[in-house]
Amino acid sequence: MRMGEFSRRTGVSQRLLRYYEEQGLLRPARRPSGYREYEEADVVTVRGVRMLLAAGLNTAVIAELLPCMVDEGRILEPACSSMLPDLHRERARIDEAAAALLAARDRLDALIELTAESGVTDEEACAVVAGGREGVSPRSA
Repeated sequence: MRMGEFSRRTGVSQRLLRYYEEQGLLRPARRPSGYREYEEADVVTVRGVRMLLAAGLNTAVIAELLPCMVDEGRILEPACSSMLPDLHRERARIDEAAAALLAARDRLDALIELTAESGVTDEEACAVVAGGREGVSPRSA
């Protein structure tokens, strides 16, 4: 099938399909005219790519893992345990990112609480607290 139909079948934009090809995630056949020709197996591949992206993996990691995946019906599934170190590494990376986001949220919550407790509502007072920057109102800062 050609790219337009393939895009409709997978729900993935043509631009993103070209990106997947650039990243080595898809390898459609080419007609003599240069047009891409997708097969049914490519639909399953795109679904697998979308699933792995949703799991937080980047395209470089996905390109490494795709050869270890097999079509077991609806989606791609792991075919070999050699993927485990990569999956554990990516999970640890996501854990670190989640911890950093939670820490940032905690700092923001503390800032919100301190701001609410200060009781300062006057914009001029806020400007003074902010260092009295000349010509800058708190709204434009």
